[in-house]
Amino acid sequence: MNTQSKTRYGMVGGGEGAFIGAVHRMAAAIDGEFTLVCGAFSSEAGRNRRSAAALGLDSDRTYATLDALLAAEAALPADERMEALAIVTPNHLHAPMAISALDAGFHVFSEKPMALNLAEALAIEAAVSRSGKLYGLAFAYSGYPLIAEARARVARGDFGAIRLVQVEYSQGWLSLPIDRDGNKQAEWRTDPARAGLGGCLGDIGTHAFQLAEHVSGLSVEQLSADVTAHVPGRRLDDDVAALLRFAGGARGVLKASQVAAGDENGLRLRIHGEKGGLDWSQMEPNTLTLRWLDRPIEVIRAGGPGLDALTMAQSRTPAGHPEGYIEAFANLYRSFGRAVRAGATAPPAPGTAGWFPGIGDGLRTMAFVEATIENSGGDAKWTSLAGILDDSRATRDA
Repeated sequence: MNTQSKTRYGMVGGGEGAFIGAVHRMAAAIDGEFTLVCGAFSSEAGRNRRSAAALGLDSDRTYATLDALLAAEAALPADERMEALAIVTPNHLHAPMAISALDAGFHVFSEKPMALNLAEALAIEAAVSRSGKLYGLAFAYSGYPLIAEARARVARGDFGAIRLVQVEYSQGWLSLPIDRDGNKQAEWRTDPARAGLGGCLGDIGTHAFQLAEHVSGLSVEQLSADVTAHVPGRRLDDDVAALLRFAGGARGVLKASQVAAGDENGLRLRIHGEKGGLDWSQMEPNTLTLRWLDRPIEVIRAGGPGLDALTMAQSRTPAGHPEGYIEAFANLYRSFGRAVRAGATAPPAPGTAGWFPGIGDGLRTMAFVEATIENSGGDAKWTSLAGILDDSRATRDA
């Protein structure tokens, strides 16, 4: 077990002007448990150097490529080298970079989706298995304290048997063809070679799916989907709808759109059982609303009385002091870093202390992407996620 107080990490991608790289660095820094020691921030040499300098890194720990980073860091003394790599690049680089880092003996914390497709995701799973290293995924919304509270209340049966799961993720930023007008973030997210099989589906649909399964504690068995590109000429979807059938009989609806003009970041989750239900919105993340058949509505506030111990462990401020996206992200980093220092080889079980999204969440979300694409483009009414995953494993092992 590593008894040091901080985890040394490196970053690939996330150079100047990149939104998500800065988010990862802020999240890693909040609890003082990580130290950024190296990076390869951009394939453009000047941008790479400027990014490293702005972050206070020495030139000898700033690398032109990931291969150079991995080789040089592996050659350093064990108490100096990077321990974990944060991958914050476009999607097409997630799998090859994760596999290279794992095979070189480093833990990995990656942006989502984990890969371009399920075959790549299974290759990452194999690399995790042979390396014995940790693999974490940035499904940041599952790090909110009141998401932990929602999961705990569902798991202990407060609402009775779950019947309905409704999740919506609504954005409007791609309502116009900005992917053809020079917007770099939009350009790669709508390019199949860099984004993968799904556009909106992979970018935010995976968040919605992961959150629905995580909080409900149920697995989607089948889905029936409609995938659309509303903007003429767009090569990947910008709007997705799916009916979901969960194990145990619950039914669900998932809606994800990036062409809901005027919407900002409207992630909302509602779960209903026999006796009541819950309602949570990412844009008001410190409030969880509970509704009942036989008593008044309850409004639960982050940091307030009566919350589960795991919920309180993810809150840093007293009630009434807002915590948001960066803090939720930081909860995942804190759990990941502590697992690294404890010598763990996998995340703890969901609903237990120190959990963070890992290879299981990644495989489930990639199976969701492929099942959604297959169902929307075919004649079948329902498509099985287990069937998609089993077929991909069989192809890999053939």
